[in-house]
Amino acid sequence: MKYVPYYRVSTASQGKSGLGLSAQQDIVQRFLKTGDVLLDEFIEVESGKRADRPQLAAAIAHAKQHKARLLIAKLDRLSRNVSFIFSLRNSEVDFVACDIPDANTLTVGIMAVLAQHERELIGERTRAALAAKKAQGHKLGMPNITPEVTRRGLEVRQQNAQVNLANRQAAELIRLYRKEGLTYRSIADRLNQMGYRTRRGQEFLAMSVKRLDGYQP
Repeated sequence: MKYVPYYRVSTASQGKSGLGLSAQQDIVQRFLKTGDVLLDEFIEVESGKRADRPQLAAAIAHAKQHKARLLIAKLDRLSRNVSFIFSLRNSEVDFVACDIPDANTLTVGIMAVLAQHERELIGERTRAALAAKKAQGHKLGMPNITPEVTRRGLEVRQQNAQVNLANRQAAELIRLYRKEGLTYRSIADRLNQMGYRTRRGQEFLAMSVKRLDGYQP
């Protein structure tokens, strides 16, 4: 069986959860049976509540291209992320999770419904809390926001999103790989294979990886 491994690591809890990149890779290695083939791995570095999953989309496309199964180390760790669950359910790609090997499209569909319901409940509680604050006389909102300020804020967020993808995720991966003893040349090759590019849209070189080593977003 051919597998395309997909990992998710969090910049906030990488060292605390016990489920960092190395731990997930170990889980995958223990799951494999004799004769199984592990194809290119895809690593999603999340910071906060990221909704987009570019590496998941790339992993799904790679699995389809090679007629392989998408392999996930810990499905239960991702079960509250609506975008992940819907992407997985709608991808029409065969997948398996090491911790829940019997999971299927029905399983993740149920997870998606539950996750969406939880988000709706959170939204309702937030609206109720804001209404209570308003009833108590608190002034809500930001009165000095003009259309021009809103436009500029949107431009900044768009620029930050591009920087995050080109720099923040790459910098996090570089630190992870350096801890595992990889050279800058080897790290550059891995980043390029996973589709990462520098801020100028170029492939990574050893020198550009070295520049990002120690980058603090």
